Amino acid sequence: MKDQRHDELAKLLVEYSIRLQAGERCLIQSVDVPVEMVEALIRAVYAVGGHPIVNMTSERVQRALAAEASVESIASLAETESDRMKKMDAYIGIRASWNELEMGDIGADKSSLYRTNYVQPVHFGIRVPHTKWVVLRYPTPTMAYQAAMSTEAFEDFYYRVSVGVDYAAMSRAMDRAEEFLSLAKSVHITGPGTDLRFSIEGLPAVKCDGSANIPDGEVYTCPVRESVEGMISYNTPSTLDGFTYRDISFRFEKGRIIEAKANDSERINQVLDTDDGARYIGEFSFGCNPWIESPMDNTLFDEKIAGSFHFTPGNAYDDCDNGNRSAVHWDLVCIQRPEWGGGEISIDGELIRKDGRFVHEAFQALNPDRLK
Repeated sequence: MKDQRHDELAKLLVEYSIRLQAGERCLIQSVDVPVEMVEALIRAVYAVGGHPIVNMTSERVQRALAAEASVESIASLAETESDRMKKMDAYIGIRASWNELEMGDIGADKSSLYRTNYVQPVHFGIRVPHTKWVVLRYPTPTMAYQAAMSTEAFEDFYYRVSVGVDYAAMSRAMDRAEEFLSLAKSVHITGPGTDLRFSIEGLPAVKCDGSANIPDGEVYTCPVRESVEGMISYNTPSTLDGFTYRDISFRFEKGRIIEAKANDSERINQVLDTDDGARYIGEFSFGCNPWIESPMDNTLFDEKIAGSFHFTPGNAYDDCDNGNRSAVHWDLVCIQRPEWGGGEISIDGELIRKDGRFVHEAFQALNPDRLK
């Protein structure tokens, strides 16, 4: 059944997020997404004179590809997908989450093989730096369950934080924070189980205003690779390769994670041993979407939570590059609002945010009461 919201979302993605132009090729990659949504995306691409290329797959197909893979088979897949990705001007990746644990039983070695030999070259190596891209999730009953909502209520929430957001206004509100971070030198974060210091000197800041993710709402930069010192404790769950990690904590020396603990410490260390870069940080970001308040173990939502920050082991982005390269890019989230234990973030000795609320004038426009 046609849903008008499909067309509204498709228009946002094509005309605002990737700003597709006439004659440009756009790869639409859908995973378990209803045909009606894919049809809406195709119509939106055609409406601006673009050329849609479509790949429809499923979580179970992706699991089967990874579960029995060899280095040679994944290399063949990556070569084929790389050739296609190199021909694209834009990319829309939309995934419907039906079973977050689908990849949970294929083994850490297969997960690492898939990330290192497929995700890294195709997505981090080509798609991220060389296309106009946006990625998002499509609402499902599973996501509604994770958010502790009925399916109908979650669908209303989903479209409210996607097509219902004035991303142009959010973008303008981020300008001063982006400028401040671009000129800053040092960061100090404190909170329960957290006392962390690092440098961001010489690295740019990037505002995320609906151009790469839907929903969106973050401003990020990146630590100088070897500068991170201290401890961090994350207070939200995170599912990776089909396993849900909780109570994650890291200890750093000279930028490297030298100790990692979680509800399965052996398994999390296997992830961090994927390659050398997985034990260094590739992103530090303030979450500031005023309509997203609670974690639902879905990165594209959780990393935007108002009053949160994420501190990401793994690959750095080209537009804020500290030189770290990895097949891992794992956005782990810590919420600092009072009901989550509070905390403070200071930059160059100035208090920026206290207990999840921005107090510095360069960032105050990003507080929920200003953005709503």
